[in-house]
Amino acid sequence: MFFTDPVTILLLVLLCLFLVKITQGSKQNVYPNFPPGPKPLPIIGNMHILDLKRPYKTFLELAKKYGSVFSVQIGTQKVVVLCGYETVKDALINHAEEFSERPYIPIFHVISKGYGLVFSHGDNWKVMRRFTLSTLRDFGMGKKSIENKINEECQSLVNKFKSFGGKPFENTMIMNAAVANIIVSILLGHRFNYEDPVLLRLMGLINENIRLLGSPMVMLYNTYQSVMQWIPGSHQTVNRNVTELHQFIRGTFTKYKDQLDANDQRNLIDAFLVKQQEEKLESAKYFHNDNLTVLINNLFIAGMETTSTTLRWGLLLMMKYPEIQKNVYDEIDKVIGSAVPQIEHRKKMPYTDAVIHEIQRFSNILPTNLPHATAEDVNFKGYFLPKGTYVIPLLASVLRDESYFEKPEEFYPQHFLDSKGNFLKKEAFLPFSAGKRSCAGENLAKMELFLFFTTLLQNFTFQAPIGEKLDLTPSVGFTSPPVTHDICALPRD
Repeated sequence: MFFTDPVTILLLVLLCLFLVKITQGSKQNVYPNFPPGPKPLPIIGNMHILDLKRPYKTFLELAKKYGSVFSVQIGTQKVVVLCGYETVKDALINHAEEFSERPYIPIFHVISKGYGLVFSHGDNWKVMRRFTLSTLRDFGMGKKSIENKINEECQSLVNKFKSFGGKPFENTMIMNAAVANIIVSILLGHRFNYEDPVLLRLMGLINENIRLLGSPMVMLYNTYQSVMQWIPGSHQTVNRNVTELHQFIRGTFTKYKDQLDANDQRNLIDAFLVKQQEEKLESAKYFHNDNLTVLINNLFIAGMETTSTTLRWGLLLMMKYPEIQKNVYDEIDKVIGSAVPQIEHRKKMPYTDAVIHEIQRFSNILPTNLPHATAEDVNFKGYFLPKGTYVIPLLASVLRDESYFEKPEEFYPQHFLDSKGNFLKKEAFLPFSAGKRSCAGENLAKMELFLFFTTLLQNFTFQAPIGEKLDLTPSVGFTSPPVTHDICALPRD
């Protein structure tokens, strides 16, 4: 009989206390001047007080008691949490180098083995980030060529929405596919049809992993790996899904290698393979197949998940607040009319721009941020954080910092408008994080959000199906998507 309930699993783990004590010991002893926090219990630390499905909620409460820099203990792992814009900015921007590492997290080590971009370390991360940023620029990020590709995809999405004839439909896979096609065009040089079984399978694997990575079972695995690796559960499913994703990626770039022309690079994979063939020490050390596999995996997931989830939140919020939706398409009608939306329109559309920013702020897609670690010993805000300290720069506390946002818990586009209706920048708007580990695709994501959102609102009025109650409670996962819901897209023409 297999046990999959997290509480049962935790009890089984606690029966293995001696094994845990022997194999893991105590990570990070008590250091002088280490940030304060709640007193941990043996073995489980502070897990008994954590909301295991939404730990950021517990962190926000603890900040009220312990301040903007505090510690919690998850199992035997001490974690420092940074709260509020000023503190997070100080760490990620003013102390960018010191907070530029990633901690060792078992599930992500299983997934990436330290390769790729998102969870790599040291020089490997620096080389992969430099290559990624330069190659994304080469293949159109921030340029007119990628804008045209996005607009073409927008029209495919509009046609798909029209095919439902105003009847209710669930939009997760459709939005995923539309946004995925943009990064796919950069990575692979082509797009998928929305019904393509290969794309549907890949997106299904990714969506399942995103959900499972935020589950209590995976938290238990990360905390008690030595015991949990032998127990069936979500962590094993994540590993199987990643294996299948990586097999697809390897098969793809193996085919591309056979057709490679260094003088006619078609996509990011070609650019990587050309680097791989250079007779340089760096090429041999970093441009190998394992790095390519994980890098493509990183970019495909990052390029699809957060942007498509933000857009889904956007349509849900437009249904919830029809008066805001009307204001948006009134501005679209006034500025764009029936023309194809262009990035240059954004500066003439302060209200729409404010709404998109507020969608990003309110939806709080990655509330705990991706975890950081200290790259060296650092004295920060009067506390000593030794090299390797696991750090959570809590984005939820930044995007809902009441010092910067008048109504942090509400959807309120006026956060980004001044008294004259002009767009107002906010320092604490950091949905892409900040510093050396900030999102490499930020410029692409901003372009996608504006063009997809304005095109959809130009063509449709969004309404909830009759009798459906709109729930703004986020679903559980590594990111925070809206709960599954149907929408009605009523053509405006």
